Amino acid sequence: MSPSSETAHGKRLVIVESPAKAKTIKGYLGPGYVVEASVGHIRDLPGTAAEVPDKYTGEVRRLGVDVDHDFAPIYVVNADKKSQVTKLKSLLAESDELFLATDEDREGEAIAWHLQQVLKPKVPVHRMVFHEITKDAIQEAVRNPRELNQRLVDAQETRRILDRLYGYEVSPVLWKKVMPKLSAGRVQSVATRLVVERERERMAFRTASYWDLTGTFGTGRTAVDAANPESFGARLSQVDGKRIASGRDFGPDGQLKTGNTLHLDETAARALAAALEQTAFSVRSVESKPYRRSPYAPFRTTTLQQEASRKLGFGAKRTMQVAQKLYENGFITYMRTDSTTLSDTAIAAARAQVTQLYGADYLPDAPRTYASKVKNAQEAHEAIRPSGDRFRTPAETGLSSDEFRLYELIWMRTVASQMKDAVGQSVTVKVGGRAATGQDVEFSASGKIITFHGFLKAYVEGADDPNAELDDRERRLPQVAEGDPLAAEQLNPEGHSTKPPARYTEASLVKELEDREIGRPSTYASIIDTIINRKYVFKKGTALVPSFLSFAVVNLLEKHFGRLVDYDFTAKMEDDLDRIAAGEAESVPWLKRFYFGEGEGAAVAGGAADAGNGDGDHLGGLKELVTDLGAIDAREISSFPLNEEITLRVGRYGPYVEKASPVEGEAGQRADIPDELPPDELTVELAEELLAKPSGDFELGKDPESGNMLVAKDGRYGPYVTEILPEGTPKTGKNAVKPRTASLLKTMSLDTVTLADALMLLSLPRVVGTDAEGVEITAQNGRYGPYLKKGTDSRSLTSEEQMFTVTLEEALAIYAQPKQRGRAAAAPPLKELGTDPVSERPVVVKDGRFGPYVTDGETNATLRKDDSVEGITPERGYELLAEKRARGPVKKAAKKAPAKKAAAKKTVAKKTTTAKKTTTAKKTAAKKTTAAKTTAAKTTAKKVAAKKAAAPEQD
Repeated sequence: MSPSSETAHGKRLVIVESPAKAKTIKGYLGPGYVVEASVGHIRDLPGTAAEVPDKYTGEVRRLGVDVDHDFAPIYVVNADKKSQVTKLKSLLAESDELFLATDEDREGEAIAWHLQQVLKPKVPVHRMVFHEITKDAIQEAVRNPRELNQRLVDAQETRRILDRLYGYEVSPVLWKKVMPKLSAGRVQSVATRLVVERERERMAFRTASYWDLTGTFGTGRTAVDAANPESFGARLSQVDGKRIASGRDFGPDGQLKTGNTLHLDETAARALAAALEQTAFSVRSVESKPYRRSPYAPFRTTTLQQEASRKLGFGAKRTMQVAQKLYENGFITYMRTDSTTLSDTAIAAARAQVTQLYGADYLPDAPRTYASKVKNAQEAHEAIRPSGDRFRTPAETGLSSDEFRLYELIWMRTVASQMKDAVGQSVTVKVGGRAATGQDVEFSASGKIITFHGFLKAYVEGADDPNAELDDRERRLPQVAEGDPLAAEQLNPEGHSTKPPARYTEASLVKELEDREIGRPSTYASIIDTIINRKYVFKKGTALVPSFLSFAVVNLLEKHFGRLVDYDFTAKMEDDLDRIAAGEAESVPWLKRFYFGEGEGAAVAGGAADAGNGDGDHLGGLKELVTDLGAIDAREISSFPLNEEITLRVGRYGPYVEKASPVEGEAGQRADIPDELPPDELTVELAEELLAKPSGDFELGKDPESGNMLVAKDGRYGPYVTEILPEGTPKTGKNAVKPRTASLLKTMSLDTVTLADALMLLSLPRVVGTDAEGVEITAQNGRYGPYLKKGTDSRSLTSEEQMFTVTLEEALAIYAQPKQRGRAAAAPPLKELGTDPVSERPVVVKDGRFGPYVTDGETNATLRKDDSVEGITPERGYELLAEKRARGPVKKAAKKAPAKKAAAKKTVAKKTTTAKKTTTAKKTAAKKTTAAKTTAAKTTAKKVAAKKAAAPEQD
């Protein structure tokens, strides 16, 4: 079947998911092919009850699934896809064959099935599959199509129904008991629980301090070269045969785990250092072992997300968006894969490039193969690699920015996977001596020398821990032998503190989910995006921090739906779904057991129903769980005592702390908690501080002139003063009166502002005087700071105080200076952060007209509300810049010429005769009617899309 044989086979319609993919594939097929995009799913479960056909009622209408008739799904064509479906039907009517060329995974197979069901083709239908978009791959796929894989379709449908039932049944419980518009999901709720549990560990953590000694020991020889230094550093490892306690020896309670270690405090460490000042040290042992490191496997979805996070600062969502573009434009193979295998063609291409770029010495005798470590790896994809039978180097691609950097990462990893091991020697040197007190001490030093870098020449994997040592790092020690004398050049006592477990980053959460076998790796990016968008988690630098809201949600789910958020239960549920995909289990009996309980479809031994901790629920089936809500105390679920007096509560309008009144029956004190305060930072002391802060409106006194009460308030844009207008003052219409309002100066605060301050602020703008031509000059406070204004000419003032003190002479002197054009001389940066991993430019913090911002000279990003110049870290700065790049430039709204013409016509109409007015009015009315219809249609589509986006079910 030749791709260009139009005369023999007529016209062929090829349907893919995206326009970009369609454009690339179209270039590889002959003139007899029409390539069109479905633009994702054309059909799905209904987003709202209004979308369900009228013949369905009751629970079917609410769920979109008929649970009483074998869980039959109710599918509807998406409102925003109806025009595309019409177009596809029209193209199909003119075609002689249909090729469904959606992605080769469950989701792609389901899209192809839905297309076939909706289009109802009367011509031959072929399933066209490929894992890279190259000319050879596409033409091979046309020549060798297959049938639709119904088993994959059924597996995807089962997951979709399961997620709908979970989301649409559990989410309303959250609405009733915690807060409206929340969502629950089979994987998202478990992912949120992981983040919350890590924060709980941090909150329960107790810091322990410990000390040790570091020494610098000299050999007495002059260093010939860097390979044989004259001195080296070592750390105290034991005293009198007892190992010195280090961070790993302490538990989260701050206590030593065992008693067989020596815990040094500062006093003991300094005393020991003093006792070792005259000690003669010598080498007690030298242990050398061969070092060997094998290449890392080629990327699969999750390892690509992790490395892109570590090396490029990309979030999981951004990584997948960039990878999607690379795939659709033919640069890499399919990016949603659990496999680490490479095809023979890819191995040959990688080996050829190893020889070309690094030489034959770096090429192993036999090709390297990698077995997948992922249980139930999905479908027969390859690893993520450069496409084609010859890999393009990054310089040959013509790519730029994010796409270039991600392609380079994939290319390097793939080539490195076919290179030789890195080899060398690791050495451990023990140094001993006896203190003046008689104590026997031993120091230890470790070194590593790489004699052949092998694959490390091409690629070195990153680490989640910024303090971790990377694989290519060498530590050279001098060549010493047992018994060699050493001189202690320095002995320094060092104090350390144990640290709480690090919060998850996107990369480490992806790894944790995969290690626990929860969910599908291909969905992790969307899961993380969901829990951030739902306000369950927010980012602080690269760390994922749970909100107080997520504590309340997880608390409810753990206590009353324990098994649904149990890690083992969720993982085994994934196993059950994979068994259904493999044909080893049936979906309907399994769904009946999950939804209705024990009565239907006994589970396979060791299945999900046998897993879970069972805390707080009996798993009589999901339906029974969500029906019996009497035991759930909404207030208790959302309350977290800080001590006997103060309680954190999560209310419908956000979290707050409450201190009970000493008088029974009286309302206690309350104080709101800042939106993005990390839960582990809410201490009793901070709660007391928040409660002590004044809240509400503060009456400052009456304005002597107007008699109106002046008050100070705390608004969403900061503290301000305003006046209370008398009752009956019109607030709307032509005679509406707005109260005078002014923001507090930077030097003012709510608890110190006075009536005099308020009167001064409300006096702005202040008339400074007039110039020689009688033009008034005023001092004002604007969004960019204090300034002078004379007609249309504005000049900046250097301080807020100048608004009240600047004289006419000083103002005239300012205006006598030529107006500065362009930018003023660049002020020195407020802080230097380092080199951005993406642009490779220095990043600094500067002060701008909107406040402090980070910049690398190309991209600027304003610091957020909770960022400060003093506290911002390099990682946070890089993240802000990455987010700004991902959003792209701000698009300015285009001017609408037709609107101007319409306005002009209306003006002319007023000046014409009555007859002309009537005619014009009719035309205008007609235009308005048409416009209204168009706008209404667009608004309806937007509303439908918005409702779908708000649908509560998630993975």
